[in-house]
Amino acid sequence: MNKVLTYLFVLLLTACTAKQEKSRSVLFSTETEKTDTLLYYDLHEIQSSGTIIAGTLSGPDTYYEYHGKRMGAQFQIAEAFAQSIGVVLQMEISPDTTTLLERLRAGEIDFIALEMPTWQTRDGESLLRDAIAEWWEPNRIRQIKSSANNTTVTVKRRMRPAMQDISHGIISAYDDLFRRHSLTAGWDWRLLAAMCYQESGFDPQAISSVGAEGLMQLMPSTAEAMGVPVDKRFDPEHNIAASTRYIRIVSQSFSDINNAEERIKFTLAAYNGGVGHIQDAQILARKAGKNHQLWHDVAPYILHLSEPQYYRDPDVRHGYMRGSETEAYVRLIIERWNQYRGYARNHSAGSTPSPAKKSLQDGEYRSIVKPAEEWVPENRQN
Repeated sequence: MNKVLTYLFVLLLTACTAKQEKSRSVLFSTETEKTDTLLYYDLHEIQSSGTIIAGTLSGPDTYYEYHGKRMGAQFQIAEAFAQSIGVVLQMEISPDTTTLLERLRAGEIDFIALEMPTWQTRDGESLLRDAIAEWWEPNRIRQIKSSANNTTVTVKRRMRPAMQDISHGIISAYDDLFRRHSLTAGWDWRLLAAMCYQESGFDPQAISSVGAEGLMQLMPSTAEAMGVPVDKRFDPEHNIAASTRYIRIVSQSFSDINNAEERIKFTLAAYNGGVGHIQDAQILARKAGKNHQLWHDVAPYILHLSEPQYYRDPDVRHGYMRGSETEAYVRLIIERWNQYRGYARNHSAGSTPSPAKKSLQDGEYRSIVKPAEEWVPENRQN
Protein backbone atom coordinates (compact mmCIF):
# COMPACT_ATOMS: atom_id res chain seq x y z
CA MET A 1 0.00 0.00 0.00
CA ASN A 2 2.84 2.36 0.85
CA LYS A 3 4.37 1.73 -2.58
CA VAL A 4 1.09 2.68 -4.27
CA LEU A 5 0.86 5.92 -2.28
CA THR A 6 4.46 6.74 -3.09
CA TYR A 7 3.84 6.15 -6.80
CA LEU A 8 0.71 8.36 -6.77
CA PHE A 9 2.65 11.07 -4.95
CA VAL A 10 5.36 10.96 -7.62
CA LEU A 11 2.80 11.31 -10.42
CA LEU A 12 1.14 14.24 -8.63
CA LEU A 13 4.51 15.93 -8.06
CA THR A 14 5.48 15.50 -11.73
CA ALA A 15 2.12 16.86 -12.94
CA CYS A 16 2.43 19.91 -10.68
CA THR A 17 5.95 20.60 -11.88
CA ALA A 18 4.83 20.35 -15.52
CA LYS A 19 1.97 22.78 -14.85
CA GLN A 20 4.33 25.32 -13.28
CA GLU A 21 6.72 25.05 -16.23
CA LYS A 22 4.08 25.31 -18.95
CA SER A 23 4.15 29.11 -19.14
CA ARG A 24 7.85 29.40 -19.95
CA SER A 25 10.49 27.72 -22.13
CA VAL A 26 12.04 24.52 -20.80
CA LEU A 27 14.92 24.30 -23.23
CA PHE A 28 17.46 26.29 -21.27
CA SER A 29 16.25 25.77 -17.73
CA THR A 30 18.99 25.15 -15.18
CA GLU A 31 16.77 24.32 -12.24
CA THR A 32 17.30 20.93 -10.68
CA GLU A 33 14.86 18.76 -8.80
CA LYS A 34 15.43 16.28 -6.03
CA THR A 35 15.64 12.90 -7.75
CA ASP A 36 15.60 10.48 -4.85
CA THR A 37 11.83 9.94 -5.20
CA LEU A 38 11.63 10.06 -9.01
CA LEU A 39 11.07 6.85 -10.93
CA TYR A 40 12.71 8.18 -14.12
CA TYR A 41 14.87 11.07 -15.25
CA ASP A 42 12.99 14.02 -16.70
CA LEU A 43 14.58 17.08 -18.35
CA HIS A 44 16.14 18.61 -15.22
CA GLU A 45 17.68 15.32 -14.09
CA ILE A 46 19.00 14.66 -17.61
CA GLN A 47 20.62 18.09 -17.67
CA SER A 48 22.14 17.49 -14.24
CA SER A 49 23.54 14.13 -15.34
CA GLY A 50 25.04 15.64 -18.50
CA THR A 51 23.90 12.77 -20.76
CA ILE A 52 20.72 11.95 -22.64
CA ILE A 53 20.19 8.40 -23.90
CA ALA A 54 18.37 7.84 -27.19
CA GLY A 55 17.17 4.45 -28.33
CA THR A 56 16.85 3.62 -32.01
CA LEU A 57 17.12 0.89 -34.63
CA SER A 58 20.23 0.46 -36.73
CA GLY A 59 19.96 1.66 -40.32
CA PRO A 60 21.19 4.17 -42.89
CA ASP A 61 18.45 6.65 -41.96
CA THR A 62 18.62 6.13 -38.20
CA TYR A 63 22.09 5.36 -36.81
CA TYR A 64 25.27 3.55 -37.84
CA GLU A 65 29.02 3.89 -37.51
CA TYR A 66 31.36 4.44 -40.45
CA HIS A 67 35.13 4.52 -39.89
CA GLY A 68 34.44 5.30 -36.26
CA LYS A 69 32.20 8.25 -37.16
CA ARG A 70 28.57 8.20 -36.02
CA MET A 71 26.12 8.80 -38.85
CA GLY A 72 22.41 8.63 -39.73
CA ALA A 73 19.59 11.18 -39.82
CA GLN A 74 18.05 10.28 -36.46
CA PHE A 75 21.47 10.40 -34.82
CA GLN A 76 22.20 13.86 -36.22
CA ILE A 77 18.79 15.19 -35.18
CA ALA A 78 19.19 13.71 -31.70
CA GLU A 79 22.71 15.13 -31.37
CA ALA A 80 21.48 18.60 -32.35
CA PHE A 81 18.73 18.38 -29.72
CA ALA A 82 21.19 17.16 -27.08
CA GLN A 83 23.43 20.13 -27.79
CA SER A 84 20.47 22.49 -27.47
CA ILE A 85 19.83 21.37 -23.88
CA GLY A 86 23.53 21.24 -23.00
CA VAL A 87 24.11 17.50 -22.70
CA VAL A 88 26.01 14.71 -24.45
CA LEU A 89 24.11 12.20 -26.59
CA GLN A 90 24.43 8.46 -26.02
CA MET A 91 22.88 6.21 -28.67
CA GLU A 92 21.62 2.72 -27.86
CA ILE A 93 20.64 0.29 -30.63
CA SER A 94 17.84 -2.25 -30.19
CA PRO A 95 16.89 -5.05 -32.61
CA ASP A 96 13.20 -4.08 -32.89
CA THR A 97 10.56 -1.57 -31.76
CA THR A 98 9.20 -3.93 -29.10
CA THR A 99 12.57 -3.95 -27.37
CA LEU A 100 12.78 -0.17 -27.70
CA LEU A 101 9.45 0.26 -25.93
CA GLU A 102 10.48 -2.16 -23.18
CA ARG A 103 13.72 -0.28 -22.61
CA LEU A 104 11.87 3.04 -22.56
CA ARG A 105 9.42 1.78 -19.92
CA ALA A 106 12.30 0.35 -17.87
CA GLY A 107 14.10 3.70 -17.86
CA GLU A 108 17.13 2.38 -19.80
CA ILE A 109 16.66 5.06 -22.49
CA ASP A 110 15.20 8.57 -22.29
CA PHE A 111 13.41 8.65 -25.64
CA ILE A 112 12.96 6.72 -28.89
CA ALA A 113 14.53 8.34 -31.97
CA LEU A 114 12.70 6.99 -34.99
CA GLU A 115 11.01 8.53 -38.03
CA MET A 116 7.74 9.72 -36.46
CA PRO A 117 5.94 13.08 -36.17
CA THR A 118 8.14 13.48 -33.09
CA TRP A 119 10.05 11.21 -30.76
CA GLN A 120 8.43 9.10 -28.08
CA THR A 121 9.07 9.67 -24.39
CA ARG A 122 7.56 8.13 -21.25
CA ASP A 123 4.21 9.50 -20.15
CA GLY A 124 5.72 10.92 -16.97
CA GLU A 125 8.47 12.85 -18.75
CA SER A 126 6.41 15.97 -19.40
CA LEU A 127 9.30 18.45 -19.33
CA LEU A 128 11.42 16.43 -21.76
CA ARG A 129 8.43 16.01 -24.06
CA ASP A 130 7.72 19.75 -23.95
CA ALA A 131 11.39 20.55 -24.66
CA ILE A 132 11.39 18.29 -27.71
CA ALA A 133 8.11 19.79 -28.97
CA GLU A 134 9.45 23.32 -28.56
CA TRP A 135 12.73 22.52 -30.33
CA TRP A 136 11.16 20.42 -33.12
CA GLU A 137 10.78 23.01 -35.88
CA PRO A 138 10.06 21.62 -39.40
CA ASN A 139 12.68 23.78 -41.13
CA ARG A 140 15.35 22.77 -38.65
CA ILE A 141 14.53 19.07 -39.06
CA ARG A 142 14.57 19.34 -42.87
CA GLN A 143 17.99 21.00 -42.83
CA ILE A 144 19.48 18.36 -40.55
CA LYS A 145 18.02 15.54 -42.64
CA SER A 146 19.35 17.10 -45.83
CA SER A 147 22.83 17.19 -44.35
CA ALA A 148 22.54 13.64 -42.99
CA ASN A 149 21.38 12.25 -46.34
CA ASN A 150 24.54 13.49 -48.04
CA THR A 151 26.41 10.27 -47.24
CA THR A 152 28.84 10.18 -50.16
CA VAL A 153 32.30 9.84 -48.66
CA THR A 154 34.99 11.48 -50.76
CA VAL A 155 38.76 11.68 -50.44
CA LYS A 156 40.47 14.92 -51.36
CA ARG A 157 43.68 13.71 -52.96
CA ARG A 158 46.00 14.19 -55.90
CA MET A 159 46.37 10.74 -57.41
CA ARG A 160 49.84 9.52 -58.32
CA PRO A 161 50.52 6.76 -60.88
CA ALA A 162 49.60 3.30 -59.63
CA MET A 163 53.11 2.20 -60.65
CA GLN A 164 55.91 4.74 -60.62
CA ASP A 165 58.37 2.87 -62.84
CA ILE A 166 57.24 -0.48 -64.22
CA SER A 167 60.50 -1.30 -65.97
CA HIS A 168 62.49 -0.98 -62.74
CA GLY A 169 59.85 -2.41 -60.40
CA ILE A 170 59.28 0.81 -58.47
CA ILE A 171 55.74 1.13 -57.13
CA SER A 172 55.95 4.50 -55.39
CA ALA A 173 58.20 7.03 -53.71
CA TYR A 174 57.40 5.29 -50.42
CA ASP A 175 58.56 1.77 -51.28
CA ASP A 176 61.39 1.85 -48.74
CA LEU A 177 58.94 2.83 -45.98
CA PHE A 178 56.60 0.02 -46.99
CA ARG A 179 59.50 -2.44 -46.86
CA ARG A 180 60.70 -1.16 -43.51
CA HIS A 181 57.37 -1.15 -41.71
CA SER A 182 55.68 -4.14 -43.36
CA LEU A 183 57.34 -6.48 -40.85
CA THR A 184 55.28 -4.86 -38.07
CA ALA A 185 52.13 -6.04 -39.82
CA GLY A 186 53.72 -9.29 -40.97
CA TRP A 187 52.73 -8.47 -44.54
CA ASP A 188 54.34 -8.41 -47.95
CA TRP A 189 55.40 -4.77 -48.50
CA ARG A 190 53.67 -4.81 -51.90
CA LEU A 191 50.35 -5.56 -50.20
CA LEU A 192 50.88 -2.51 -48.01
CA ALA A 193 51.59 -0.47 -51.14
CA ALA A 194 48.40 -1.76 -52.81
CA MET A 195 46.44 -0.79 -49.72
CA CYS A 196 47.99 2.68 -49.69
CA TYR A 197 47.07 3.27 -53.33
CA GLN A 198 43.47 2.28 -52.60
CA GLU A 199 43.34 4.60 -49.59
CA SER A 200 45.08 7.74 -50.84
CA GLY A 201 46.50 7.23 -54.33
CA PHE A 202 49.96 7.76 -52.75
CA ASP A 203 49.05 11.33 -51.79
CA PRO A 204 50.46 12.01 -48.29
CA GLN A 205 48.14 15.04 -47.89
CA ALA A 206 44.95 13.12 -48.66
CA ILE A 207 41.99 13.74 -46.36
CA SER A 208 38.52 12.26 -46.55
CA SER A 209 35.17 13.88 -45.90
CA VAL A 210 34.87 11.86 -42.67
CA GLY A 211 38.28 13.01 -41.45
CA ALA A 212 40.64 10.15 -42.39
CA GLU A 213 44.15 11.47 -42.96
CA GLY A 214 47.35 10.80 -44.87
CA LEU A 215 48.71 7.97 -46.98
CA MET A 216 46.93 5.22 -45.07
CA GLN A 217 43.82 7.29 -44.24
CA LEU A 218 43.99 6.96 -40.49
CA MET A 219 41.11 8.40 -38.51
CA PRO A 220 42.35 10.95 -35.93
CA SER A 221 41.22 8.72 -33.06
CA THR A 222 43.16 5.77 -34.50
CA ALA A 223 46.26 7.89 -35.07
CA GLU A 224 46.06 9.11 -31.47
CA ALA A 225 45.65 5.56 -30.18
CA MET A 226 48.72 4.51 -32.18
CA GLY A 227 50.76 7.30 -30.62
CA VAL A 228 51.05 9.65 -33.60
CA PRO A 229 51.52 13.31 -32.59
CA VAL A 230 48.95 15.68 -34.11
CA ASP A 231 51.60 17.47 -36.15
CA LYS A 232 52.85 14.17 -37.64
CA ARG A 233 49.60 12.66 -38.88
CA PHE A 234 50.36 13.55 -42.51
CA ASP A 235 54.03 12.62 -42.26
CA PRO A 236 54.54 9.57 -44.55
CA GLU A 237 56.67 7.54 -42.16
CA HIS A 238 54.58 8.22 -39.07
CA ASN A 239 51.38 7.52 -41.00
CA ILE A 240 52.62 4.25 -42.50
CA ALA A 241 54.23 3.08 -39.26
CA ALA A 242 51.02 3.75 -37.28
CA SER A 243 48.89 1.97 -39.86
CA THR A 244 51.01 -1.18 -39.64
CA ARG A 245 50.71 -1.15 -35.84
CA TYR A 246 46.97 -0.85 -36.23
CA ILE A 247 46.89 -3.59 -38.90
CA ARG A 248 48.67 -5.90 -36.49
CA ILE A 249 46.07 -5.22 -33.77
CA VAL A 250 43.18 -5.73 -36.19
CA SER A 251 44.74 -8.95 -37.51
CA GLN A 252 44.82 -10.37 -33.98
CA SER A 253 41.00 -10.21 -33.95
CA PHE A 254 41.10 -12.94 -36.60
CA SER A 255 43.87 -15.06 -35.10
CA ASP A 256 41.67 -18.15 -35.34
CA ILE A 257 42.01 -18.00 -39.15
CA ASN A 258 45.10 -20.09 -39.82
CA ASN A 259 45.38 -19.43 -43.55
CA ALA A 260 47.52 -16.29 -43.88
CA GLU A 261 45.96 -14.98 -47.10
CA GLU A 262 42.44 -15.55 -45.78
CA ARG A 263 43.34 -13.67 -42.59
CA ILE A 264 44.69 -10.80 -44.73
CA LYS A 265 41.32 -10.41 -46.46
CA PHE A 266 39.44 -10.27 -43.16
CA THR A 267 41.96 -7.79 -41.78
CA LEU A 268 41.60 -5.54 -44.83
CA ALA A 269 37.82 -5.67 -44.48
CA ALA A 270 38.02 -4.75 -40.80
CA TYR A 271 40.45 -1.90 -41.49
CA ASN A 272 37.83 -0.46 -43.83
CA GLY A 273 34.55 -1.44 -42.19
CA GLY A 274 35.37 -2.14 -38.54
CA VAL A 275 36.13 -5.38 -36.71
CA GLY A 276 32.64 -5.64 -35.20
CA HIS A 277 30.86 -5.54 -38.56
CA ILE A 278 33.12 -8.21 -40.04
CA GLN A 279 32.57 -10.46 -37.04
CA ASP A 280 28.82 -9.92 -37.45
CA ALA A 281 29.12 -11.13 -41.05
CA GLN A 282 31.04 -14.19 -39.83
CA ILE A 283 28.21 -14.96 -37.40
CA LEU A 284 25.64 -14.73 -40.18
CA ALA A 285 27.75 -16.96 -42.43
CA ARG A 286 28.11 -19.56 -39.68
CA LYS A 287 24.34 -19.49 -39.03
CA ALA A 288 23.81 -20.19 -42.73
CA GLY A 289 26.12 -23.21 -42.60
CA LYS A 290 29.04 -21.49 -44.33
CA ASN A 291 32.71 -21.48 -43.36
CA HIS A 292 33.21 -18.31 -41.32
CA GLN A 293 36.99 -18.50 -41.89
CA LEU A 294 36.78 -18.26 -45.69
CA TRP A 295 36.37 -14.82 -47.22
CA HIS A 296 34.52 -16.30 -50.19
CA ASP A 297 31.83 -17.57 -47.81
CA VAL A 298 31.66 -14.45 -45.62
CA ALA A 299 31.80 -11.73 -48.32
CA PRO A 300 28.13 -12.21 -49.34
CA TYR A 301 27.10 -11.48 -45.75
CA ILE A 302 29.24 -8.36 -45.74
CA LEU A 303 26.99 -7.23 -48.60
CA HIS A 304 23.86 -8.40 -46.77
CA LEU A 305 24.64 -6.15 -43.79
CA SER A 306 23.13 -3.26 -45.73
CA GLU A 307 19.75 -5.08 -45.73
CA PRO A 308 17.37 -4.75 -42.74
CA GLN A 309 16.62 -8.46 -42.45
CA TYR A 310 20.32 -9.07 -41.84
CA TYR A 311 21.55 -6.03 -39.90
CA ARG A 312 18.56 -6.34 -37.54
CA ASP A 313 19.19 -10.04 -36.95
CA PRO A 314 19.21 -10.57 -33.15
CA ASP A 315 22.74 -12.00 -33.33
CA VAL A 316 24.12 -8.94 -35.17
CA ARG A 317 25.61 -6.60 -32.58
CA HIS A 318 26.86 -3.70 -34.71
CA GLY A 319 23.97 -3.16 -37.10
CA TYR A 320 24.04 -1.59 -40.53
CA MET A 321 27.21 -1.23 -42.58
CA ARG A 322 28.11 -0.15 -46.12
CA GLY A 323 28.91 -3.66 -47.20
CA SER A 324 29.42 -3.00 -50.91
CA GLU A 325 32.22 -0.53 -50.18
CA THR A 326 34.07 -2.97 -47.92
CA GLU A 327 33.69 -5.90 -50.33
CA ALA A 328 35.04 -3.79 -53.21
CA TYR A 329 37.87 -2.47 -51.02
CA VAL A 330 39.16 -5.98 -50.32
CA ARG A 331 38.71 -7.16 -53.91
CA LEU A 332 40.53 -4.20 -55.48
CA ILE A 333 43.47 -4.33 -53.06
CA ILE A 334 43.98 -8.06 -53.60
CA GLU A 335 43.85 -7.55 -57.38
CA ARG A 336 46.42 -4.74 -57.25
CA TRP A 337 48.62 -6.71 -54.89
CA ASN A 338 48.74 -9.51 -57.43
CA GLN A 339 49.69 -6.98 -60.12
CA TYR A 340 52.44 -5.53 -57.96
CA ARG A 341 53.84 -8.99 -57.28
CA GLY A 342 54.25 -9.38 -61.02
CA TYR A 343 56.27 -6.17 -61.40
CA ALA A 344 58.09 -5.47 -58.13
CA ARG A 345 60.49 -7.89 -56.48
CA ASN A 346 60.03 -8.71 -52.83
CA HIS A 347 62.59 -7.42 -50.34
CA SER A 348 62.89 -7.77 -46.62
CA ALA A 349 62.37 -4.66 -44.51
CA GLY A 350 65.26 -2.23 -44.59
CA SER A 351 66.82 -3.76 -47.69
CA THR A 352 68.06 -1.88 -50.73
CA PRO A 353 65.21 -0.49 -52.83
CA SER A 354 64.39 -1.93 -56.23
CA PRO A 355 66.83 -0.62 -58.87
CA ALA A 356 65.99 2.88 -60.03
CA LYS A 357 67.61 5.46 -62.26
CA LYS A 358 71.28 5.82 -61.45
CA SER A 359 73.56 8.80 -61.15
CA LEU A 360 77.25 9.16 -60.63
CA GLN A 361 78.06 10.55 -57.17
CA ASP A 362 81.56 10.58 -55.69
CA GLY A 363 82.69 8.28 -58.46
CA GLU A 364 80.06 5.63 -57.68
CA TYR A 365 76.66 4.82 -59.14
CA ARG A 366 73.87 5.04 -56.58
CA SER A 367 70.16 4.35 -56.87
CA ILE A 368 67.84 7.35 -56.78
CA VAL A 369 64.12 7.10 -56.06
CA LYS A 370 62.54 10.35 -57.19
CA PRO A 371 59.25 11.78 -55.90
CA ALA A 372 56.23 10.27 -57.64
CA GLU A 373 55.28 13.47 -59.45
CA GLU A 374 58.68 13.51 -61.21
CA TRP A 375 58.08 10.14 -62.81
CA VAL A 376 55.86 9.74 -65.86
CA PRO A 377 56.25 6.12 -67.04
CA GLU A 378 55.31 5.40 -70.62
CA ASN A 379 53.19 2.37 -69.72
CA ARG A 380 51.21 3.73 -66.78
CA GLN A 381 48.67 1.54 -65.02
CA ASN A 382 45.77 3.22 -63.26
